[in-house]
Amino acid sequence: MRRRDFIGAAAGLFAAGALPACGAGEADPGTPDHILRLVAVEHGSDSATGSTESFWNELVRGFRRDHPDLRVDVTVFPPDEVDARVAEMVADGNPPDIAQLGAYAEYAHAGLLHPAGDLLTLPMQSDFLPGLTRAGEVRHVQYGLPYATDTRRLFCNRELFENADLDPDKPPATREELREAAVALAASGVPTPYGLPLGPEEGHAEAAIWMLGGGGGLTRSGGGYAIDSAENIATFTWLRDELVRPGLTGSGDPGTTDRREVYRGFSRGEVAMMHAHPTFLRQAQLFDTAHTTGPVPGPDGPSEATLGAVDWLMAFNGNDRLPAIRTFLGHVFATEHVVAFADRYHLLPVTTPAVERMQDSEEHTHFRPFLDQLPSARPFPVEKVSWARVSGELRRTIGEAVRPDNDPARVLGALQQYAEQQEAAG
Repeated sequence: MRRRDFIGAAAGLFAAGALPACGAGEADPGTPDHILRLVAVEHGSDSATGSTESFWNELVRGFRRDHPDLRVDVTVFPPDEVDARVAEMVADGNPPDIAQLGAYAEYAHAGLLHPAGDLLTLPMQSDFLPGLTRAGEVRHVQYGLPYATDTRRLFCNRELFENADLDPDKPPATREELREAAVALAASGVPTPYGLPLGPEEGHAEAAIWMLGGGGGLTRSGGGYAIDSAENIATFTWLRDELVRPGLTGSGDPGTTDRREVYRGFSRGEVAMMHAHPTFLRQAQLFDTAHTTGPVPGPDGPSEATLGAVDWLMAFNGNDRLPAIRTFLGHVFATEHVVAFADRYHLLPVTTPAVERMQDSEEHTHFRPFLDQLPSARPFPVEKVSWARVSGELRRTIGEAVRPDNDPARVLGALQQYAEQQEAAG
């Protein structure tokens, strides 16, 4: 794909909204050649964490003390807007120097990114968790730099479990145990025994959690899409027949239910079980919601795999600022800064030294179950140039697979066909 073709495609793919940025850090006076432009995604959701812009500006101030000749201008966008904003900048021929996004492959395929080998020293590259390094590669060259990740676990509301005469310290380990617990919770008056957010906010993530738990996944071992695999069809048929049709996912339509809505319901005592990442730990603390967690339930026992979503840093190569980018990224990936970001926003670190530091820290004991899952966490197939389009289609339509009058095989088959077409189109 030519550069011009990619820019036009990106602008159409990520139709930009009209909202202003969350914030923009003011660059110090200086010539444009000495100013790096960084676009980041907002992870701060409450007053306890503060805006992500504040974190990056603190990081930049520390960097400036050692490098007073280099300036970094920080702009932060909401997670549902950042992709569109960066695509606009690229389409206008004015990409940022560094961006924090959920996918990088289209930019890499278009030749717009610096490879990791130009950005970080070999020791820093070797610190990345191996699975994340592989996920950052296109044609065996790493372009995506993992910056933060997570894993997903089953959360159980302790009070609701106890009211239903269930032991919250023994979360359901199999799908049948989850169904039985949901029946007991419904009988005790819980409005939503299991929160199933297959809506457009993050439906692709909930789908991936269940697919992996059922022994399937979004892709097969050879790398091709496997959305309509026998395992995935069985998983969504089970969800439709055993949870949705009996009303164990509440009165709403899972296809229009978003994760934030389920999180709020869990905190209010209206949702008893859900899959969540470690960022929910802070919300549970704020709302004083007692809970326990366990691995994702599988057909015959706890799943050995779980989803691990990743934020990626990437450096655009059109501005001739590689030495400055390399210097700044060396500061960003210092272990203390990787830990600080993960700690503040209840995410997980992406380097072995940072993981070890958090595992050994008493103040991070609540992270340990999530950290322990990192070796078996599966990221989205972001190395695929088609993934941004496929994930968008998954968000929009995956909820149809569990509607009581729908055939999961038909819905998943249509998604598989779409994914293969998009991958072939490049």
